[in-house]
Amino acid sequence: METKSKIALVTGGSRGLGRNMAIAIAKKGLDVVITYNANKEAADEVVNEIRSLGRKALALQLDTSNSKNFESFASQLSTQLTDATGSAHIDYLVNNAGTALYSLATDTTEEQMDAIYNIHYKGVFFLTQKLLPFLNNGGGIVNISSGLTRIAMPGSSVYGSLKAAIETLTRYLAKELGERKIRVNVIAPGAIETDFGGGRVRDNKEINEQIAGYTALGRVGLPDDIGGVVAFLCTDDAYWINAQRIEVSGGQAI
Repeated sequence: METKSKIALVTGGSRGLGRNMAIAIAKKGLDVVITYNANKEAADEVVNEIRSLGRKALALQLDTSNSKNFESFASQLSTQLTDATGSAHIDYLVNNAGTALYSLATDTTEEQMDAIYNIHYKGVFFLTQKLLPFLNNGGGIVNISSGLTRIAMPGSSVYGSLKAAIETLTRYLAKELGERKIRVNVIAPGAIETDFGGGRVRDNKEINEQIAGYTALGRVGLPDDIGGVVAFLCTDDAYWINAQRIEVSGGQAI
């Protein structure tokens, strides 16, 4: 990696929205580090695609639900970046990694809540905290929320509530990091055709058509609808956007 190149770190970048974000960011001229949980082969494919665009890329394993791993991850990241660029720093952090939970409030177990809390709030909070010393002043953080903080769908009470917490955290981080000129925003995708949640939006025709029916632009979202918006926030063109929730849903349930 060239020292002059800006670098973005995208968690959960081996598939779905994270993959699309990482590639879209590379198309903006940034080098990219992605994390993956288990599928190294998929992560390597993303790295190769980014490299084919003329950008540099790394893939590092990270379970974002286990905060005990974050210190060793930060050390590994800084070592590899220093070897590649002469600097241990990144410019943008995209907190994308996540899993779905569909469970009515009456049925949700403590184990289910703990698992989703660890990855969607605790993991985001402490990974960000651990990486702040490596984030360049004037850089940015993009958190990922959901349209489910605005639209209440039965079965998403825990997921939607934790994403609402991320939206609040985003504003606090923007306030606290303002002195470093680090801006923090949150993207809230609507329903997207990916393998997220077992691919239910993509593969269930009834759900797909139902969502398309109450979306102003008349279809369910695609990964390409999201990645470019995240990539834009990882550029100087978006410098004056800060502490904002940006819903990217095609006008879902308006």
